[in-house]
Amino acid sequence: MTTKPTFWQRIGIQDWFLNDNGTKSSAKLKPLTPNIVYKYIIQQFQESIAELSFAERIVFFHEFIICLNADDYREFVDNKKGILGLVAQESVDNFYLILNKQASTGKKVEPSSNKWVFRFVSHPDYRRGDISFIGKLLPDSNLKDENLRVTFIPRQTGLAQTFDMDNDLLKDFIFYSEGYYEIPYMADLKMPDKAPVENKKTNVLARFETTLPNKAYAGQKLEYLMRAEDIVISGNEETSEGAHIFKIPSEWVNSPHLKIHYNNAEDKFYLASFGEKTIVNENLVERSDIYGPKWIELPLNSRIILNGIIGINIFKP
Repeated sequence: MTTKPTFWQRIGIQDWFLNDNGTKSSAKLKPLTPNIVYKYIIQQFQESIAELSFAERIVFFHEFIICLNADDYREFVDNKKGILGLVAQESVDNFYLILNKQASTGKKVEPSSNKWVFRFVSHPDYRRGDISFIGKLLPDSNLKDENLRVTFIPRQTGLAQTFDMDNDLLKDFIFYSEGYYEIPYMADLKMPDKAPVENKKTNVLARFETTLPNKAYAGQKLEYLMRAEDIVISGNEETSEGAHIFKIPSEWVNSPHLKIHYNNAEDKFYLASFGEKTIVNENLVERSDIYGPKWIELPLNSRIILNGIIGINIFKP
């Protein structure tokens, strides 16, 4: 009976996990934390710039596949629900800081895609504490003839190793729907500067962004500036008009779908959902009656999914 080779044997790094006596190392690493994953992503983004850029053109990855041990992944999802989405958002915020610094030196920063994509996946052969990274220029690109460059940190050494991996080996990784995050690319690289506080009525409380799947809006993002303490997010069947209505021209958004309230005393945002399905940072929101809204706190940099199709991000103004 033949034994199926492990993932490590197939990519030729089995020896990384053996000590001098030929037995598996029992060395321990500290448990993976959101901060470790966040810093790892930032490091890989910076290395992608150094590796891919040329002349005065800054080139960088747009898709990030972060591979973990299955138990580590479930630990994040079960006990720290929503944290991976926040890690992705904070990573993108830091990406813009890095790219702005490059642009300030006169270098040309142009994206190869109109979005950032994060996929958190697991592999059955990964051990607790293992983490690896696969980057792509174009999200969802299916390269068949070229190998993928993988950066891997084994728990036994804690030292990063880089190697090429055949695309066919990707089928061994387990992709999760809750581990997928898509964030629109901001063409101006940075968040708008806060306007001087002159008249409270003109203050922007928050900024909302969404990218529509409709062909008519391909590659475009829709932005809404929240100036009132109460706003309504509604779909293309909305007949009312007003500055307090954020109308998203899509049949996938109910009319109305959400109500957002800003509590000035607490400096916090709250959300009530009237649509068929609303998910905030991977958590399903209980549907409310329009005359009896059930409020939940809505942190800034949250990711909202409407009916499993439309994604909305809320940012600082």
